[in-house]
Amino acid sequence: MPTWAIVLIIVAAVVVAAFIALYFFGKRIQKRQDEQQEAIEAASQNMTLFIIDKKKMRAKNSGLPKVVQDQMPRRFRLAKLPCVKVKVGPRVMTMLADNDVFKQLLPKQEVKATVSGIYITSAKRIRGPVPEAPKKKRFKLF
Repeated sequence: MPTWAIVLIIVAAVVVAAFIALYFFGKRIQKRQDEQQEAIEAASQNMTLFIIDKKKMRAKNSGLPKVVQDQMPRRFRLAKLPCVKVKVGPRVMTMLADNDVFKQLLPKQEVKATVSGIYITSAKRIRGPVPEAPKKKRFKLF
């Protein structure tokens, strides 16, 4: 058998093994994500929030409680998180938002939101429809 055929067979075997490993790894990750989503839905409650400010910032600068920062995985401590400063009744607090919800929220508006702990999973404006995010204009060379 020629050398190039042996190399081709070995490369094909490695690629097939990688696909099989990724399949099972992805299946495990999907199962874990489904369990976490069920836990979030079980702990969710509806609240009326007044949005004071929203920013994407690192966890240590966001004003989240120290306990929450300690429990975060390292990749989330270094990444910029969608933080929303809200007023719930007389209390002002910082919450994290889902990326889709973060895009919909505007400062100085009152929303009915579904909250699970300090995580905002969905929000609906009380007065008027939710404004669409402005579309970015792209510069085209040709």
